[in-house]
Amino acid sequence: MLGEGVDQAFTLFQDGSHNRGEIESLLLGTAITVLIVALLRGTTGFAQMFLGETLSQRVSNRLRMLYFDKLQLLSFSFHDRVHTGQLMSRGLSDIEGVRMFVQTGLVQIVRILVVLVAAGVFMAMIDWQLAVLSLSFVPFMAYRSARLRLQLRVTWLKIQDALGDLTTTMQENLAGIRVVRAFSAQKYEEAKFDVTAKEVVELRMSAAREHARGGGSISFAFLVAWAVVLWAGGEKVINGDISIGELTQFFFYLALLRFPVRMLIMVVNSTARASSAGGRIFEILDIPSDIADNPVADPLAISDGVLRFENVSFNYGDAPALRNVSFEARKDHTIGIVGAPGSGKSSITNLIPRFYDPTSGRVTIDGTDLRDATVNSVRQAIGLVEQDPFLFDGSIRNNIRYGDVGASDEKVETAAKIAQIHEFIASLPEGYDTELGERGVGLSGGQRQRVAIARTLLTNSPILVLDDSTSSVDAGTDARIRSALREHTGVQTTIIIAHRLSSLIHADEIIVLETGSVVERGTHEELLALGGQYKLLWDLQGGRGVEVGE
Repeated sequence: MLGEGVDQAFTLFQDGSHNRGEIESLLLGTAITVLIVALLRGTTGFAQMFLGETLSQRVSNRLRMLYFDKLQLLSFSFHDRVHTGQLMSRGLSDIEGVRMFVQTGLVQIVRILVVLVAAGVFMAMIDWQLAVLSLSFVPFMAYRSARLRLQLRVTWLKIQDALGDLTTTMQENLAGIRVVRAFSAQKYEEAKFDVTAKEVVELRMSAAREHARGGGSISFAFLVAWAVVLWAGGEKVINGDISIGELTQFFFYLALLRFPVRMLIMVVNSTARASSAGGRIFEILDIPSDIADNPVADPLAISDGVLRFENVSFNYGDAPALRNVSFEARKDHTIGIVGAPGSGKSSITNLIPRFYDPTSGRVTIDGTDLRDATVNSVRQAIGLVEQDPFLFDGSIRNNIRYGDVGASDEKVETAAKIAQIHEFIASLPEGYDTELGERGVGLSGGQRQRVAIARTLLTNSPILVLDDSTSSVDAGTDARIRSALREHTGVQTTIIIAHRLSSLIHADEIIVLETGSVVERGTHEELLALGGQYKLLWDLQGGRGVEVGE
């Protein structure tokens, strides 16, 4: 229609038999046709942008949830190996790279192919020789795009690794900001951050140069094809093979190819980034967890709550942590564990809720090997209070209620009273609704430990593990907590790990660890009479079971 309009207007103008108004009317009709095509193109462009954004957001949200859920399932041994900053970079920057590809790449690929095929068909209908000349740059464009994608993929992989390192540096700096300030190490930290930041800039500039070179060569090939068509098409018009209108229409279709040529470079860059980002994400998603449910595992059934270690040995990689450790804890037989740092106390703590599996031997509850029970049921049966508890950004009430999100305010306060923290909380202007900062900033170490004890007591788990949970509490408060716990935990199997020996005096059996092995065991009085390692620790703590200087 465009070509016919131009030809008719040109014929009328040459004949001179029609007035100017008729010629202008024909040209106006042709212009309106072009505007209608432009309107349709704009409408489809809007639909493409809207659908692309909708699809990309849904894909990225789904991928983000899969990634987050996977991180919840991966074992502690995985988190021991991989930096938090790298995981955060993959969960944020890399997923955003995939989202951008879906939005501006995946949908655009379809649009580019449609325009290329449609324009090629319409041009062939006018003159197949000119169509071949017009599309002669396409093989070069495909080859250059494929090569550029491989080059950019390598560069983007380096960029994303560097961004992970940058995130790690920032995360460590913020987590250890007090240490940085205490040692006046701001300049050192700035220099360390600057090295990684410059690496990111250099890699991004490298990607930009590759992108520009590839895009320039493809655009140049397109313009060469345009020039060849202009020359060959002019010859055909002179020879009478095609009309001026047909050549005009041909160049209109050729002009449509400028869009896929321009967009192709962006798509190649987006595809390269998404392929490297997707590889990094699926690298995590495809990792099997070391701690997973046995295919025939059943939920753990608790009857007597008897926890038993049977000749348990455990290694962190190649480093041995426990050697042939055996003991039994039950409701009427509280176990206390003591030992120097590195003796294996925390390893026992990690094996009970199945954060790790033993290298050899068995950990059982009521005779069931923990590896034969579902992971969730095992952890629901264990109430764990760690030495360095983590508190969330939120109110004190919600931090305690984390142990039982449906607990009433009365239960929250009861748990706080047992943990000897109720009076302190009640003295605060906003009481239990007082907001805590990140990691419980605003509370002392002992207060954080008592909030953590209250949180664990709220779980009402049949097995309670206290891992040096009162190490930051003064001796008087520690005694009151122990007294309240003895009344509360009478129906629970309790394991107490402590440096302060006074916390273990009332344990039915005390196990002394040294380099991962049990070297002594017995009651407090039996171990003092034995005159061994326990007696030495007791004497070092002034014969009162408290740390020297306390």
